[in-house]
Amino acid sequence: MELSVQTHFSPRLSSSSRTLLLHKHNPICKPNTLLFKSSTNSSSIQIFYHQSCSTTAFKQQNKTLFIRACTQVGAAGSDPALDKISEFADAFWRFLRPHTIRGTALGSISLVTRALIENPNLIRWSLLLKAVSGLLALICGNGYIVGINQIYDIGIDKINKPFLPIAAGDLSVQHAWILVLFFAVAGLVTVGLNFGPFITTLYSIGLFLGTIYSVPPLRMKRFPIIAFLIIATVRGFLLNFGVYYATRSALGLPFVWSSAVAFITTFVTLFALVIAITKDLSDVEGDRKFQISTLATKLGVRNIAFLGTGLLLINYIGSVLAAIYMPQAFRGSLMIPAHTLLGSSLIFQAWLLEKANYSKEAISGFYRFIWNLFYIEYIIFPLI
Repeated sequence: MELSVQTHFSPRLSSSSRTLLLHKHNPICKPNTLLFKSSTNSSSIQIFYHQSCSTTAFKQQNKTLFIRACTQVGAAGSDPALDKISEFADAFWRFLRPHTIRGTALGSISLVTRALIENPNLIRWSLLLKAVSGLLALICGNGYIVGINQIYDIGIDKINKPFLPIAAGDLSVQHAWILVLFFAVAGLVTVGLNFGPFITTLYSIGLFLGTIYSVPPLRMKRFPIIAFLIIATVRGFLLNFGVYYATRSALGLPFVWSSAVAFITTFVTLFALVIAITKDLSDVEGDRKFQISTLATKLGVRNIAFLGTGLLLINYIGSVLAAIYMPQAFRGSLMIPAHTLLGSSLIFQAWLLEKANYSKEAISGFYRFIWNLFYIEYIIFPLI
């Protein structure tokens, strides 16, 4: 199969490179080998992609994809400084685990929006800077937690997630430590200067839980139940309660639980528990090798997929019932059909996973779909 691609592609080739072996950074697959052949007399680069697993686009095993990419890269067309910046930016972005950042950002924006909708007369432009600083602090906290986990999971990630920058050799452990320490300090200073001692305490608790989850000798991720509770607490309760509390405080209002905020906090806490359970589905091989005990290694992939699906269906059924029995608190015209549709799509995805016989590709797709459901819930939350 041959594809001709006209692109401004900037692979990592020096002017003297003849052959370079790389790992394709694909979160779905095992390391794939890319063979680049370059000529100093031509700007044409030949890329031979030997696929070692099925992907969504190509479902045949061991298929060789030949791509001839005509680029502007020539013998002298590369700037080493720009190449290094580009490489670091790519590694840095993967180090942050973008799918977790999207969840954190959407969650905070959604809760702030809800608080403002409830109090439109208190909205003022001076709050924008505080909102932005809060979002940056949350991203720093997220970066610290996922970063410290990668530092202590290098061996496991080389098997389960070889696309991550430390495991792939694209980011040194020393640089990773500099980043996580920066995230922790920057986040704490930002929260301390802008949101007072109570929110700073909540933020510190989140960092502490993220630390003991990954760092020896405690390394709580070894114990499935404790690990799930940590993830659910940080991503569920602390994020939702903390952001809503901080927003009302910035508006000059005392904290009061509203039905909507109680709903989203409960919903997301259970959802985060499901994310914690299902994230291990594709990691069984590495977890077993490094003796990391998870429900997936103990009970099997199929049983955990069923468990996660069942827990999420409880969420969606509960959402519909809440709208039916509390019409004064929720907009049933949106909440009922939206959660019915989301629950039905979840059942369909679980059926597809079963039909695919729980292949690694299908498991990865199922996990991504769960994260998409997570994002959607935050998107519709201000409207319900």
